[in-house]
Amino acid sequence: MATGTEVVSDHGHGCCKKGPGYASPLEAMSGPRESLIYVTCVYAGTGIEKPDYLATVDVDPNSPNYSKVIHRLPMPNLGDELHHSGWNSCSSCHGDPSAARRYLILPSLISGRIYAIDTLKDPRAPSLHKVVEPADIVNKTGLAYPHTSHCLASGDVMVSCLGDKDGKAEGNGFLLLDSEFNVKGRWEKPGHSPTFGYDFWYQPRHNIMISSSWGAPAAFTKGFNPQHVSDGLYGRHLHVYSWPNGELKQTLDLGSTGLLPLEIRFLHNPSKDTGFVGCALTSNMVRFFKTHDESWSHELAISVKPLKVQNWILPEMPGLITDFLLSLDDRFLYFVNWLHGDVRQYNIEDPKNPVLKGQVWVGGLIQKGSPVVAEGEDGKTWQYDVPEIQGHRLRGGPQMIQLSLDGKRLYVTNSLFSTWDRQFYPEVVEKGSHMLQIDVDTEKGGLAINPNYFVDFASEPDGPSLAHEMRYPGGDCTSDIWI
Repeated sequence: MATGTEVVSDHGHGCCKKGPGYASPLEAMSGPRESLIYVTCVYAGTGIEKPDYLATVDVDPNSPNYSKVIHRLPMPNLGDELHHSGWNSCSSCHGDPSAARRYLILPSLISGRIYAIDTLKDPRAPSLHKVVEPADIVNKTGLAYPHTSHCLASGDVMVSCLGDKDGKAEGNGFLLLDSEFNVKGRWEKPGHSPTFGYDFWYQPRHNIMISSSWGAPAAFTKGFNPQHVSDGLYGRHLHVYSWPNGELKQTLDLGSTGLLPLEIRFLHNPSKDTGFVGCALTSNMVRFFKTHDESWSHELAISVKPLKVQNWILPEMPGLITDFLLSLDDRFLYFVNWLHGDVRQYNIEDPKNPVLKGQVWVGGLIQKGSPVVAEGEDGKTWQYDVPEIQGHRLRGGPQMIQLSLDGKRLYVTNSLFSTWDRQFYPEVVEKGSHMLQIDVDTEKGGLAINPNYFVDFASEPDGPSLAHEMRYPGGDCTSDIWI
């Protein structure tokens, strides 16, 4: 595919005269308002013997079906654990008129299958196009536990895989699929695999890709055990690769402040050489950046203090930053604290000095009515007020988020991973997920729950399901990369 540097603007109409997506992040902000959102929904690990499915949700406020699931595409197998999703083609292919954003890629974290879903024939009712079987992936690459999927300007699809078929982290690496979703092999050069796998983001103008570290599948699939951190089964490193040739150039040890670095994002402006990673267990946002000698370094950007609590498994509760994203204009950073229960908005116009601008509580373990209470320095106990939405008490904590192109609406689901859901929020497994929408003030900053939007996955036809990653048919700020 073309490099995308010789693009022609489509004046923000979202219907590209060249390839898919938009010529720039700022142009994407003037794209059409979202009317549909695809959500991965999970039965694996819940006790319900039904296949996971892709839900299509109507998010058009003028539609009679607003805030409702209008279609469900069940996968052909049980036990997949659909998790994250990506596209076959995105704004990285904007310069190639032969490319089309058509197939949504659904890696299955547990079974190892990868599904390609056709969203073009009928965007409101996607259909299954192809299944990449785990045996094929393992036989050709040794990789298993696929997680993050990104499209490449070459037309290939790259998927991070978190281990080998036995759940050992040593076997992790990056899978390449061609444009027909055939297994090509590993992306990284032999001997250049990371210590642990999870997420990744590339910034081609700096010839760099950086990946993050969750843990060994043999550990995290059994639930979270703090001893496994001490045993070295979870990560604290970022891996810096040359792009696109897959040489591991540098490993950044985030130390005790950077345990379990999960989601990673560069700033959207492709000329920028800085980004952020959310370190879940220590609940820190870490900024990484290129130094004057062309190496990469990192610093603590935002820290969420643990809360002293009563009636919980530990005396202190971390926020657990499990997802974050950046607005397309690189002005705002949003993240969730899955255990504390709040969603935050920071102004990052100066990336070195983030400023808190908005915060809203949409669940968590210390909301009023929970047995867990927080304890202040004065010894007094307290809990957060969490509003009901349309008569529903909010379950679990905020986990995955997705932002509208214009930056004014933030969508939130509350399932992390079925085993961890059952451990920390058993009510979510029993009663299902829900999906919220938060209105964003992009001028002064601020967050407010939209009381008119509530998708309740408790009442799904096959029983309560767990809702995770969200994608718009036209791409978004966590799928599209500009080159």
